[in-house]
Amino acid sequence: MFFRNLTLYRLPTPWNMDLAKLEEMLARNPFTRCSGSEQQRSGWISPRDKGSLVYAQNRQWLIALCTEQRLLPSSVIQDEVRERAEALEEQQGYAPGRKQLRELKDRVAEELLPRAFTRRRTTFVWIDPVNGWLAVDASALSKAEEVLEQLRMVLDDFPLSLVHTKLSHSSAMADWLAGGEAPVNFTVDRDCELKAVGEEKAAVRYVRHPLDGDGIASEIKAHLAAGKLPTRLALTWNDRISFVLTERLEIKRLGFLDLLMEEAEKNTEHAEEKFDADFALMTGELARFIPSLLDALGGEVVEDRA
Repeated sequence: MFFRNLTLYRLPTPWNMDLAKLEEMLARNPFTRCSGSEQQRSGWISPRDKGSLVYAQNRQWLIALCTEQRLLPSSVIQDEVRERAEALEEQQGYAPGRKQLRELKDRVAEELLPRAFTRRRTTFVWIDPVNGWLAVDASALSKAEEVLEQLRMVLDDFPLSLVHTKLSHSSAMADWLAGGEAPVNFTVDRDCELKAVGEEKAAVRYVRHPLDGDGIASEIKAHLAAGKLPTRLALTWNDRISFVLTERLEIKRLGFLDLLMEEAEKNTEHAEEKFDADFALMTGELARFIPSLLDALGGEVVEDRA
């Protein structure tokens, strides 16, 4: 039950939401499977194999959105349209026009959709109502926003905002690389991407490559001097959590290191116990990690949410 990514948002501190009320509102849109005519459907499910729609432990909440999508590749539609267009041309003596082809394509898609395979994905959301955090286990902001849109549909009031810091994320990462020193409690790892701000968007990537050697450090400083800015940087916090920070404050490839995993496995014999232990450990670590990261970025810009 460990998140792999974090897209972080701010709620009021504390968030005045009752647990039972949240459960009731999520139940307005429970997950049901796609009908034959639907391309996609999303709804809320229990974060565990069974149970309520909100998993709660130590004033920390977990919810889960399930999305089912019918897989109908455009190439399959095009092949079928081509065959039918050829048959239609032979029948009517001339090639179908644009309007006929459009209508044919719509008809083919409508006929094939109910027979298409389906794929499901589950996206987890961690809510800390006491400290005002909401984090989506999504690797990109656009994916996180899809989940939040589903929340906005069921919640009567949802005062949410992105997290803003005093320092630009790219500028802060550039300072760490140029100075050869990460902020307190952090170490720089072996992945980095630098990108030019011009129209060509020239990029340089270092993958699984030590960045502290004299040669590489000099190369990176030269790229920074030439105007490239970091867009991704791999870091480790307190020898406990590894991650990749992006220029948009997306936290990717979140990894809880071996020591933490061993702690989570202690005294857990059953799957339910392990779920409880994993969630408690993850939220406890994130509660310390997030403020530390924001401090490294100059501190959080607190907006007036009154």
